[in-house]
Amino acid sequence: MRFVPRFTDGQAFPEPLGKIVCVGRNYAEHARELNNPVPNQPLLFIKPATSAVSLEAPITAPFERGDVHYETELALLIGQPLTHASAEEAERAIVGIGLALDLTLRDIQAVLKEKGQPWEVAKAFDGACPLSAFLPLEAMPNWSGLEFTLTVDGEARQHGRGADMLFPVPELVAEMSRHFTLEPGDVVLTGTPAGVGKLPRGAELRLELIDGMVVTTRVMD
Repeated sequence: MRFVPRFTDGQAFPEPLGKIVCVGRNYAEHARELNNPVPNQPLLFIKPATSAVSLEAPITAPFERGDVHYETELALLIGQPLTHASAEEAERAIVGIGLALDLTLRDIQAVLKEKGQPWEVAKAFDGACPLSAFLPLEAMPNWSGLEFTLTVDGEARQHGRGADMLFPVPELVAEMSRHFTLEPGDVVLTGTPAGVGKLPRGAELRLELIDGMVVTTRVMD
């Protein structure tokens, strides 16, 4: 069943889910933990709508294809069309904020990167983007003050802070709009902090947007 963007009050967003625009290496420590260079401009890629599933539902991952890694991220719901937008226009177009997992077939990605080939098959497979409901935004938050966490079976694994993003939210969304027109129903993923690792079979995951939402889910064995 296709993922339908919803707000935390249960109201469905009036437009269907579109594309999911992502940024790689938006946290310096995450780039370093994977032995990647720290970028001086956003590394952008896209997941299709077919990759999205509900974060609240049990997670089914293609373990038969090799190591699956979790990457916890802030997710932004776009509510207005954006093309070559300014940071101020981009910020005003964000109507919701939630949490997401950018699931990655790490073994496959490593092979593709070594060959210099695109790695969408490692990032954009069916179920690769579990998404939460979205907190409606009536006023823009302090983006640098946002924090989110992931625990796996009660063990802290990731702690992201907006202040640590290499490319802050308004500027990041504006830059995305210079390459891809963003439309209502599109979702932006803002990058993952350090602490990524193998997704354990049968594990309980607890994702929290501090002072915002908590989502608990389980990985299918």
